[in-house]
Amino acid sequence: MSTSIVNTMYTSIVNNQDQALCHLFFHCCLEDDRFSDTEMDDLSAKFVALGLRNKINIKDELVSYRSYKDSIADEQVYLRYLLGLIKPVNELALYSYCVELCIDDPLLDAREEALLVKLGTELDIPTTDSLTINRLIAQRKAVEIQKIF
Repeated sequence: MSTSIVNTMYTSIVNNQDQALCHLFFHCCLEDDRFSDTEMDDLSAKFVALGLRNKINIKDELVSYRSYKDSIADEQVYLRYLLGLIKPVNELALYSYCVELCIDDPLLDAREEALLVKLGTELDIPTTDSLTINRLIAQRKAVEIQKIF
């Protein structure tokens, strides 16, 4: 499939800020092709906290996301497109939400790590900051699981 056809697939589906945020979060959860109960719970909580549940149909958006996910030819271009719609003003907060979603399952695999590097690049987050956020979120998750500081 040519890149222009692939780009048309998601650009014709995702065309506003709320959808873009929703699809970015799905992409973070499903980068490892697994959707754990923990990820679903955390994702649902984020949608409620951010008011997305009232603005869009999450189930329909998930079906839409899955319809084009496998045809994303260039993840960097895809992230740039979504972030262009989101227009984040609190890029560290957005990045930290994505880190949380990527590490909700116990393992942060290479694909998720690569996604976070690309996302940090697109958000112009210095590597030292992104590494600190990754470490912070991982430690918070460890504390939640182990119940010790």
